[in-house]
Amino acid sequence: MSVPKNEITYEEAFQKDVRELPKKVQDKLGLLIAVLGENPFDPQLHAKPLGPPLHGAFSFRITRDYRVAFEFSAPHVIKLLLADNRNRIYERLKRKLA
Repeated sequence: MSVPKNEITYEEAFQKDVRELPKKVQDKLGLLIAVLGENPFDPQLHAKPLGPPLHGAFSFRITRDYRVAFEFSAPHVIKLLLADNRNRIYERLKRKLA
């Protein structure tokens, strides 16, 4: 029995963020989104659940400096929220989820 593939949805803020990322980071992100659809906790992603006050959200690593914030909006539905430098993404996510 196979595990169903996850559906990926994109928030408008995420789409805007991606357009502002460096080209190499955008290219790598495209590959990682494919991995995310298969297994959101694949070791390549370095995905982790976020603690309070971001409980319920997760992040994965694009590169050493860039992260993607996401959440499960339903079983097998992953909503990509933000993509940004690791120094900014968590503060932005706090404001978004507040």
